[in-house]
Amino acid sequence: MSITIKSEKEITLMREAGKILAEVHRLLEKEVVPGVSTWEIDRKAAEFIRGFGCKASFLGYNGYPASICISVNDVVIHGIPSKDRILKEGDIVSLDAGVIYKGYQSDAARTVPCGKISAEAERLIRVTRESFYEGLKYARGGNHLYEISGAVEDHVVAAGYSVVREFVGHGIGREMHEDPQIPHYHMKRRGIKLIPGMTICVEPMVNAGRCDINCLDDGWTIVTQDHSLSAHYENTILITEGEPELLSI
Repeated sequence: MSITIKSEKEITLMREAGKILAEVHRLLEKEVVPGVSTWEIDRKAAEFIRGFGCKASFLGYNGYPASICISVNDVVIHGIPSKDRILKEGDIVSLDAGVIYKGYQSDAARTVPCGKISAEAERLIRVTRESFYEGLKYARGGNHLYEISGAVEDHVVAAGYSVVREFVGHGIGREMHEDPQIPHYHMKRRGIKLIPGMTICVEPMVNAGRCDINCLDDGWTIVTQDHSLSAHYENTILITEGEPELLSI
């Protein structure tokens, strides 16, 4: 495992990347309306990201064909935007985006409603976001990595939901995916000690039903096996001696 501790200069660049990504998300959330295609939202995302002088982290990453991932309803992550996928009232839409600013990355995801959604869908989105913040309480220098993991799962399970286990959070910096990997469920050990200057992404993927998933034939799209709804929430985090700093808010 090779974990990079960021210098003040690197942190400054990652802060700027995070501010830009937060603004991209604020703009994208307004585009999630009934009747729009996920392809059109991706087109807008590419336009927004370029407008801030950044590159889209995901475009071309391991062959991924779009600027962001747009995952609807039972799609957990990695939904490929399409002209044929038209959003409708009541959908929940996960927007996962990353930007590269002067060589440094930021990564964040939000699940947002399309029009009026059911009370259960609203609860799933809320609990997913809350689980991130439960984990965040432990994201500080001197604590251990898997304390974050256990806190996320405890909150999700208490709400009657399940956490996807095959996909995890990660370190971030010059590369979108760096060490360490960060599960969102209890581990037998405490994991590494967190050190100020580490930058990580915590990103619980929460299913309303079972945790089991399938990958579709396109090799990217991950769906819930039981077709239950799924939500996703992620931010880029800077570890400090005290309270963690959210770089993508």
